[in-house]
Amino acid sequence: MLYLLVFRVFFSIFQLYPQQAKTTFVASFGDNVLFTLNALEKQVNHSIVILKTSQCKMDFERRCDCLVLAFDPKNVIDWFRSIYHLATSTHVFVDNYFGFLAAARFKPNVVCIQLWHAAGAIKRFGLKDPSIQNRSPRALKRFIKVYSRFDYVVVGSRKMADIFHESFGIETEKMLRTGIPRTDFFFHKKDMEKAADLLKTKIPIIHGKKVLLYAPTYRDNDIHNSRLKLNIDRMYQELNEDYVLLLRLHPAIQTTFCHMYPDFICDVSGYSEVNPLLVITEILITDYSSIPFEFSLLHKPMIFFAYDLDVYASSRGFWEPYEQLVPGPIVKNTEELIKEIHKNHEEYLERVQTFANDWNEYSRGNSSDRLIKYLY
Repeated sequence: MLYLLVFRVFFSIFQLYPQQAKTTFVASFGDNVLFTLNALEKQVNHSIVILKTSQCKMDFERRCDCLVLAFDPKNVIDWFRSIYHLATSTHVFVDNYFGFLAAARFKPNVVCIQLWHAAGAIKRFGLKDPSIQNRSPRALKRFIKVYSRFDYVVVGSRKMADIFHESFGIETEKMLRTGIPRTDFFFHKKDMEKAADLLKTKIPIIHGKKVLLYAPTYRDNDIHNSRLKLNIDRMYQELNEDYVLLLRLHPAIQTTFCHMYPDFICDVSGYSEVNPLLVITEILITDYSSIPFEFSLLHKPMIFFAYDLDVYASSRGFWEPYEQLVPGPIVKNTEELIKEIHKNHEEYLERVQTFANDWNEYSRGNSSDRLIKYLY
């Protein structure tokens, strides 16, 4: 409450300053932001400001000619500068839920765009998150106020538009069906080849091996549980001759065991962009993450290591029955996972293709340009 009060006071003061031809991005993930701002720089003569949360790993300073600020009250000067830019911009993009929007009453001509970080959804969120029942009426009111700030929500499919309609309680007319910006990458062969070559220099152990990428969702209790659920010793014994294992995990999960098998495991949790990692991946291992929605565009197999399926289903909930939604085999332990890795995955590739078509309906390689042309 104190945070929102201070934000509201300074936002109101800064709104007295002249509005500028300026676009401000608030980034907690960054992938969609990067593709969108690159298209914006090519097409529109606007000042661009990027407000990075502490969660965001994207190196915008190296990738674009923009002002980048730390959007964190701990960095007091940058935080106040961030509020100023939010109050004086004509366009504001956000890529996640941000509570400050409840205190940001934009001018009538400002356009606020929700550039959600995921192309699809397995688990429920927003107003349909089961945990919302445990929140106070004040918190629920704040959620609804945040969702009401969105003039548009960018979507990649009719399925996701329906989910946003339920999750945010906003009209379908606000769904901007231009496709997901970061999926443009998967329609440009040269960009993918360049990214793959660069990763091969950074991760030399992948030469001559098939790449397994383990990228589970971030669980709420990950900050209290630092153990990995995979039996790495067993995987090394069974797979090291043909495969390498890349790990993209929550920062709280300890990966000190990586030094035990330097020719088999590489921790890529610190890599800011996931797209290049997907290009070099032969088999994706995940659970309830949104990564499969983009990975399906590559038409490669996936295995779903859902060791806590029943518990997760009851606590978070799914949009569809999990077994029907995911386009690959479901395993509960390391032994089952190893067996599936050794199998022929042809039987699932047709399901992967259908999955890709359903969830990437509007994403056809020019989503970033279409988005900018529409808004500006």
